[in-house]
Amino acid sequence: MAWGEDFLKGFFGGQGLKDYAHASKTFRTNGYEYAPRNKFLFHCYFNINTSMIPTLGAIYNSTEKSTIGLMVKTIQLPKFSLETETLNQYNRKRVIQKKINYQPVTVTFHDDGGDLIRNMWYNYYSYYYKDPSQAYGPPAQNGSIGQIQSLPGFAYNARDIYANDRVVNDWGYIGEGYSQGSAGGNGVNSGADQSSGKPPFFRDITVYGMDQHKWASYTLINPLIKTWDHDTYNYSEGSGIMQNSMSIEYETVKYYSGAIGSSRPDTNVAGFADPAYYDNIKSSLARAGSTQTVLGQGGLLDAGIGIIEDLQSGGVTGVIGAIQKAGTAYNTFKNVDIQSVVNEEANLALKSVLQNTIPAAVRQAQNTQGGFVFPKPPVKVNTINTPQGP
Repeated sequence: MAWGEDFLKGFFGGQGLKDYAHASKTFRTNGYEYAPRNKFLFHCYFNINTSMIPTLGAIYNSTEKSTIGLMVKTIQLPKFSLETETLNQYNRKRVIQKKINYQPVTVTFHDDGGDLIRNMWYNYYSYYYKDPSQAYGPPAQNGSIGQIQSLPGFAYNARDIYANDRVVNDWGYIGEGYSQGSAGGNGVNSGADQSSGKPPFFRDITVYGMDQHKWASYTLINPLIKTWDHDTYNYSEGSGIMQNSMSIEYETVKYYSGAIGSSRPDTNVAGFADPAYYDNIKSSLARAGSTQTVLGQGGLLDAGIGIIEDLQSGGVTGVIGAIQKAGTAYNTFKNVDIQSVVNEEANLALKSVLQNTIPAAVRQAQNTQGGFVFPKPPVKVNTINTPQGP
């Protein structure tokens, strides 16, 4: 609303019943600029280092990397603690900066039946540590998906403290790069030849917060898993669902922002709106001519405007679009009395106009204001005052 209108309303006095517009002016101005973001509007992208670790490139294509983010239930945004120190300058206290610490972030995932998250953890585990590469049990196991082949089992239960020759000596963390050591049992711990050391499993993890067709992201650089927790099975939780959780540490945080793109999948928000999992088909109620209204959204007027625009655009696509809108409008209104729809919408529009234009004094005399009905004052009843006893 223009400043002049606000001034005149304040000078001459407003009409009708209204509340204060503090919140409306604060949170709805400029396209909800200062409205708080919703917690459930977010997207995560786990950037697995497939370019520097060839074996991971064979496991994770772009679609599977995007799907990992869909399994996220909750994720914390980065947290910081700044270390300071108070010094004494001739009895005056001086606070100085010393360093910044990046606090661990916790992520929870759905424990999906396709083992996407479980396999991601196993690939990470076997990339950094030799323990899972040592086979256990018989060389072949029969399961519901057929026979599972594995290497001959290692005798974990045998005591080889005093043995002259140990069968397996590789345990724990794998620090060498691809050219410096052999791959593990499933080959996941192989990486590109990097003289600087072992390439990271995750290049980064990005959290996108979305609001009003915009996004703001937090990118965690070179994250490492600090803890991984599988869930607990419980017979007493009949409605419970399983999840996995992990805490990660990272080296720094990058901040970015922008607008959500129109392409699918989105090119601005990595992994978002992939047609493999997102439904990009508009609701039938959003199509022109699909609702039984003349002036409302998706009504007869929208259909007419859409047909004209399609025909003006030319080409086969425009003709098909015009035919589709005309057919939709025909199916919607073929058994509808359009005159009654017009009369009903006109009455509603007139009622709305009158409620906003009739002077307040008239509405007060009618015992109504702004569409609210006020109860009549109670009838005064004469009562007899009886003196109270001692």
